[in-house]
Amino acid sequence: MFKLYSEITVGGSKVERKNFDNDCFSFKLEETSDSIKGVFTAKKDMTMSKLILKGDRDFDDKDLFYANGYQAWTTSREFSKKDKLDGLMKAAKISKFTAHFVGLSGDYHFEKYGEEGKFHGYTYCYFRKKGEKEITLYGSKSERKGYTIFEVDMDDDDFNIKKDVEGLVLKAGQEYEMFDIAIIKGEMDEVMDKYFFDFVGCKKPAIDHLSGYTSWYNYFQNINEDIILRDLNGLDRASEEVNIFQVDDGYQAAVGDWLVTDEKKFPHGMKYIADKIHEKGYKAGIWLAPFSAQVSSTIAKEHPDWLLTHNRNGKKMLGCQGWGGAYTLDIYNPEVREYIKKVFDTILNVWGFDMVKLDFLYSQCIEPRNGKTRGEIMCDGVDLLREACGDKWILGCGVPLGTCMGIFDACRISCDVNKNWKFELRKSLNINSIVTCVRTNAEMPSSQNAITNTIFRNHLDGRAFCNDPDVFFLRDINIGYNMDQKLLHGKVNSICGNVLFVSDNAGDFDDERIGYLKDFFKDKDYKVTAAEFVGKDDIRLDYTENGVAKTLTLNLDTGKSNVRELI
Repeated sequence: MFKLYSEITVGGSKVERKNFDNDCFSFKLEETSDSIKGVFTAKKDMTMSKLILKGDRDFDDKDLFYANGYQAWTTSREFSKKDKLDGLMKAAKISKFTAHFVGLSGDYHFEKYGEEGKFHGYTYCYFRKKGEKEITLYGSKSERKGYTIFEVDMDDDDFNIKKDVEGLVLKAGQEYEMFDIAIIKGEMDEVMDKYFFDFVGCKKPAIDHLSGYTSWYNYFQNINEDIILRDLNGLDRASEEVNIFQVDDGYQAAVGDWLVTDEKKFPHGMKYIADKIHEKGYKAGIWLAPFSAQVSSTIAKEHPDWLLTHNRNGKKMLGCQGWGGAYTLDIYNPEVREYIKKVFDTILNVWGFDMVKLDFLYSQCIEPRNGKTRGEIMCDGVDLLREACGDKWILGCGVPLGTCMGIFDACRISCDVNKNWKFELRKSLNINSIVTCVRTNAEMPSSQNAITNTIFRNHLDGRAFCNDPDVFFLRDINIGYNMDQKLLHGKVNSICGNVLFVSDNAGDFDDERIGYLKDFFKDKDYKVTAAEFVGKDDIRLDYTENGVAKTLTLNLDTGKSNVRELI
C-alpha cells in the first residue's frame, strides 16, 4: 500500500531516498490487514529529517477523518472534505519570529495547516462514514521513537503516515523501529478498548472520578490565603459530591521557584493550606509548570546552565509566553533532574498535597536535541515526572497525549475555556484575555474548542487516563456566559469527563445553583454512543445516563441547546 520518502543528512550533505533498500539504509516494512510495522537500519552515520510512508485511500463526501491534535489543548475532532483545520491566524504571521513565538504551544513550525480537505493528527486516527458507527482506527503503540503523524488529503485521496524523526542521529549498523501500528475495525467502544488496553497496554486509571474546585478561572494569579480558605468553605453545601480542591497558579514567588511561597499571599505556607483542605475530607491538589522558569525567577538567574538553548543560535529558548516569558529547564542536566525531584518530594511529602497538576509540558520538546526526536524527549520528560511523583496523582496539561497515555492518572483533553462564551476584546479586563487575543492559534483559550475537544476525545476517559475537560461556570460575577451556556458546558463536561472543576465561590450560590453544581459533580454512569457534527456549528451527542438513552443537541456559536430538558 505504501511508498517511502525520506530526507537524511550523510557526510554533511542532505539527500533524498525513496527506495526501501539503498546505499544509506534499508527499511523493512511489514503490512497486514491489522498492522503496519517498519524497522529502519542505517548503513551510514546519519541525521534524519523526514520519513514518510505515502499511501492512497479513496474519500467521498460521506467520509470523516478523526484528527487527534498535537497536544492536550489542540483542536481535535472529525473532519470532512469540506472542512479546514486552521493554524496560526494572519495576525500571528507578521514575521518568522512572531509566528514562532505565538505558535510555541503547537506544531506550526513543523506541520502545515489551513487547506480545505487536508488534515493531520497524532498517535492515532480513525475513519468513519457519516451516520455510521463502524470505524477503522490506525494507532501507534508508542511515541518513544518519535511522534506518529497521520495525514490525509481528501481531495487527492492521499493517506500518509509520518514519523517525526527530525534531529534523530543514527550510527551505521543501528536498527531503529519506526512504526508499530495497529489497524482495528469495529464500533467505537470495542475498537478503543482493543487499542488502549490490548495494544498500547494501558491499565485502568488510578483516578475514576474527581469533582471540586480549582482557583484559576476566577482569580488567575491573584489568589491569597483568604480567598482560598473562603472558597474552600464555600463548597460546604455541596460537600457530599466534592472530593478535590486544587490551588492553581499564584502561590509561588515566581514560576520555577516552586519552593519559595509568596509569604504576603500565603503567610502560613502551603502545608497549612493542604491541611485545611484535608480537614474538609477532600484531596488536595496544586498546580505547577515543572519544566518552566520565569525569565525573572531566581532559578533562571542563578542557574543559566540549566536552561535550554536554541539549536540555531545558542540563545536561551522561551518555552511559553506567559508570565513575561519563561525558559525551559533541560531534563538531561543531572542537576535539573535532582531539583525537579526535590520540588515534588517537598510538595507531595512535606506539604502533603495528594495531586499535582503539571502544565506547559510541551515546552520540553519544542526542538529536537541530543540526537533525539521530539517524541523521545517528551516521553523522557513524562517518565521523569512519574518517577518524581511516585504513586501520587498526576493531572497532565499542555502535553502531547500520546506520551502520557497509561502513565498520567488524569489529563486535560481540551484547551483552556474562556470566561466569555466568545472572545471580545472590549470585554477583556485581564492579562489572560489579552494573551488569548494575541496567541491566535488552535491552542488558545476558547469555550467552543474546549467543548469540541471534550466531546470528540470522550473515548480517552477511563482508558488512556481520566478525562479533564477543564472547568464549567455557574457564577454570574466576572463571567460572560448566559445561564443556558453555563448549563450546556456543565452537562457536556459531566457526560464526557470525570475531572469536574469549577472556579466559582460556591458560597455565593443560591439553592438552585447548588443543585446544578451537585448534579454535575455527581458520579453518574454516562456512556457516549455517538457524536457528530450535523452542521457547521451544530453537534449531536447521543449518550446514556444511568442506562437511559438521551440526545444533546447544541450550537457552538450561540450556545443554544436542549440541555434544560436533560437536567
